[in-house]
Amino acid sequence: MTCGSAGAMNVALKAMLDPGDEVIVLVPYFPEYRFYIENHGGRVVPVETGEAFQPDLGRIAEAITARTKALVLNSPNNPTGAVYSARTLAELGALLAAYPDVAVLSDEPYHGLVFDGCEAPAPAAIIARTLICDSWSKTMAIAGERIGYLAISPRVAEWRELFDACTFANRILGFVNKTAIWQRVVAETGEATIGAGAYQAKRDLFCEALERMGYVAPKPAGAFYIFPETPIADDMAFIRLLLKEGILAVPGSGFGRAGYMRLTLTVPRETIERSLPAFERALAAARALYRRCRQECRLGTPKRAPRGGR
Repeated sequence: MTCGSAGAMNVALKAMLDPGDEVIVLVPYFPEYRFYIENHGGRVVPVETGEAFQPDLGRIAEAITARTKALVLNSPNNPTGAVYSARTLAELGALLAAYPDVAVLSDEPYHGLVFDGCEAPAPAAIIARTLICDSWSKTMAIAGERIGYLAISPRVAEWRELFDACTFANRILGFVNKTAIWQRVVAETGEATIGAGAYQAKRDLFCEALERMGYVAPKPAGAFYIFPETPIADDMAFIRLLLKEGILAVPGSGFGRAGYMRLTLTVPRETIERSLPAFERALAAARALYRRCRQECRLGTPKRAPRGGR
């Protein structure tokens, strides 16, 4: 038992890594992964994803070296909401079968939050060398009360030694030892979830409204974020325009993918509705700046021809 999925991942990395070992992360990725890996002497190897933010097996194969110890999977994904299909996971498993020293760290705090009847297949059921880092915090909508666990697939050949190493790491890290009270809570209520319906309704409202304005805002398949493109290439500059309107957004560059922004669905529906005019004003401000500055503007240029006056 750990302080959420983050605690589980830190335990696993502490147990697995020697200084200089490499861990592959798929871009865009939750930015704290870098610090988890570097905390324990590892080196982050970012690998770009393909269309719709799906794993690019060719790029993953090119990134694997003799020092590669793990690959982090996060499906449903933070920040994109992408969900990896069973076929994609099977192809990845076939690729990794040729590398018996590489394990998958499956970060699964959003596994119960998927939309449109989509399913999020369990990587551990498909890829042999998988460690599950899971949490009840997101699916129960109590993200501030982190409770989770680390589980090692019995198909990991050295599971016993790894289990012992993780048990020891859990003790010496200290901060990941979960309090007894939350262990009792999940023992009684572990099947309770907030459900995806409310998030899906807010996703539809938000994405459709942004698209009507002229943003590119594809609907995510899971998690509780949307990851639209910013209307100008410099996402940090556009975030500042939103801030002037009283909107807090996270720049995509923080996740390794510039030109995007992460917006949350955890706020009340009324907050999203109230924010829409501000998003429209920020977009108008970006268009005005683009027309005035063109190529010389410090905000950068649009990534494509303006869409709908964009």
